[in-house]
Amino acid sequence: MNWLKKLTLTHWIFIALVVGILIGNFFPEFGKSLSPVSNIFLRLIKSIVALLLFGTIVSGIASGGELKTMGRIALKSIAYFEVATTLALVIGLVAVNVMKPGAGLSIQAGNTSGVPAGLAKPATFAEILEHAVPANIFDALGRNDVLQMVVFFFLFGAACAAIGPKAKPVVDLAAAVAEVMFRYTKYVMYLAPFGVGAAIAVTVGQHGLGVLQNLGKLVGTLYLAQILFVVLVLGTALTIARVPIRRFVRAVREPFILAFSTASSEAALPLALENMERFGVPKHIVGFVLPTGYSFNLDGSTLYLALASIFVAQAAGVSLPLSTQITMMLTLMLTSKGVAAVPRASLVILSGTLETFHLPVAGIALILGVDALMDMCRTSVNLLGNCVASAVVAQWEGVDLKNTPEDLEIGEAIGA
Repeated sequence: MNWLKKLTLTHWIFIALVVGILIGNFFPEFGKSLSPVSNIFLRLIKSIVALLLFGTIVSGIASGGELKTMGRIALKSIAYFEVATTLALVIGLVAVNVMKPGAGLSIQAGNTSGVPAGLAKPATFAEILEHAVPANIFDALGRNDVLQMVVFFFLFGAACAAIGPKAKPVVDLAAAVAEVMFRYTKYVMYLAPFGVGAAIAVTVGQHGLGVLQNLGKLVGTLYLAQILFVVLVLGTALTIARVPIRRFVRAVREPFILAFSTASSEAALPLALENMERFGVPKHIVGFVLPTGYSFNLDGSTLYLALASIFVAQAAGVSLPLSTQITMMLTLMLTSKGVAAVPRASLVILSGTLETFHLPVAGIALILGVDALMDMCRTSVNLLGNCVASAVVAQWEGVDLKNTPEDLEIGEAIGA
């Protein structure tokens, strides 16, 4: 039984994924009944976010030096975000035009069955900026609004840095809160295999493996495009920035699997913050870049939106000229910034895009059958893209990630 002690958290999560798929496929009703297990795990994860962001951002910025430094980091982050999301859009458009997954399908414009009721209009860029500033921080904490928390804690940390020694008790408190929440995260992660297994069982139990038969080409095109983006764009960014890729993979593998299996990048945020800090990214950088990227650097969702929009046009028999597709890409560059880091939020942006370009919103009903499988892919790429962003910005700031004082011990056994 000694081999059990050598299994890492990653191993247990993979085992749970396989068991969950088997349960959902062969015992679908039982699989669907496991929803409370996955929901409890997600609620525990969400309970970490607010306090962890407070501790990480405030202590990181207050100890990180001048506000000028944070302003420089913010500009570098935004520049990286825009380049990455633009390339994601380009890859999505190229992939869908080459593979043509919508060809041969048919959408009846008048058929709206299966379309989620009450889909909201996507927010405009001005509305996103207005929403980013919280009127009541306690309301933002209660709703787990990551963007509003980042803005408030950023300004709060900057104020602490400006005051200096007088703010030391607050900064020390924030640092202590961050350490406590990292340990809290470690305890919660012991439950990750159960939460992951249950989440997969529910998904497979509800939709079945047969959903791939009708729309397999769409799912295959998305996964291929996301893989190309990860290898060509994210891999190139890591190489140019001279980030040690092997250690980086060790740092992100567990948050990546967690995001993939739960289809919620928010669920993987606490572990990603901890692992990237242990990887060597300074607290004030990872505490700003990673959460901010959840609103402005959703590479996987951006790629999906470009692909899904053209897919609906192909399925509806609508031929979009290149000029229109470029206009659509420019529109998505703005509207995709409003995609929340929660499951299925991309459907909100997709519905608005379809209406803007006079494409049948009923196309969403066609996608819904396999959206759970696509959501897992795009969400995990969202998380990976933001981890890459934090590492690249750290290198740009002169941090040597090849020589960090504490090497990763991500592979430690659960039973240790």
